[in-house]
Amino acid sequence: MKLRILDILEKKGKTKYWLYIQLGLSYQNFNKMVNNQTNGIKFENLQALCDILECTPNDLFDKYHEK
Repeated sequence: MKLRILDILEKKGKTKYWLYIQLGLSYQNFNKMVNNQTNGIKFENLQALCDILECTPNDLFDKYHEK
């Protein structure tokens, strides 16, 4: 699975920097999450993303198949 954060931000006309400020995470953790370089996400961060981006967890995730 991968996070669709960048897609959602683009559709809403928002920037990664805007989201970074809203979430209040360290830049390293934020960058890993946004660029799908993490193996997990805390429920509190998932809830914060949904609240800030006004979406559901289903909106945030996209399935993919590695070849």
